[in-house]
Amino acid sequence: MSELRKPPSRPVKWWNSRWLDVSQLVIFFGALIWFTLNGAAQMGYNWQWYRLPKYFWKVIDGELIWGPLMDGLFVTLEIGLYGIIITLLIGLTTAMLRMSQSWIGNVVAQVYLEAIRNTPLLVQMYVFYFVFAPILEIPRFWVGVLCISFFEGTFASEIIRAGILSVQRGQWEAGTSIGLSRWNIYRYIVLPQAVPLMLPPLTGVLINLIKHSAIVSVIAVFDLTTQGLDIIADTFMSFEIWLTVAAMYLGITIALSLLVSILEWKVRGRH
Repeated sequence: MSELRKPPSRPVKWWNSRWLDVSQLVIFFGALIWFTLNGAAQMGYNWQWYRLPKYFWKVIDGELIWGPLMDGLFVTLEIGLYGIIITLLIGLTTAMLRMSQSWIGNVVAQVYLEAIRNTPLLVQMYVFYFVFAPILEIPRFWVGVLCISFFEGTFASEIIRAGILSVQRGQWEAGTSIGLSRWNIYRYIVLPQAVPLMLPPLTGVLINLIKHSAIVSVIAVFDLTTQGLDIIADTFMSFEIWLTVAAMYLGITIALSLLVSILEWKVRGRH
């Protein structure tokens, strides 16, 4: 029998290489920058980037003082941190109610999902702020956190429920047959299989939470967007401030995506 020979390798053409991807990115961002600068020039806009650093920080008598953009960033991060925790708790609770044998629990979960998913977030924010906050004496910061968390919790609950239901019924029956409690079935059998499936879509929900946090500006919570609006009102530096604010939001969401990717990698490696 003649010896099998590998087919000759074909040279990789330039348009199939990474250079094409890099060149496309360079062209795209170059065109974006050109259109932005050209549009600003036609408007007679006067760029004032040199004024921007003081809105991040300044040093007075040797002491570092955070500027309004950094203050807004800290508030946005705080909203995001509390919002992520509450969103996951709401999502998990709602998913458990929907999968429970309780008729009341199912009805409560379904009413919550339909009411929140089918009304605009802005309207919900106003209802929370003007109706529930005065009655329950909730500070405006927590009005924003809770409203966004309830909104994103609807999507998180469906992701969690779908992830749990994706585990085959035979896995549940196997856990029951060896005497595991329901909690241990979740802990040792269901969640190790479901969590890796949940993480990618949950990442999208959490990123949306960060982006939607900008809506708290309508109730005068001094987050990053509100601080940007105030600076623009004082300086008229619309382009510089909005581009900077957008870059800061982008940095937050990219960092969150990387953290979840690392967590997903560790979870998959463990199981």
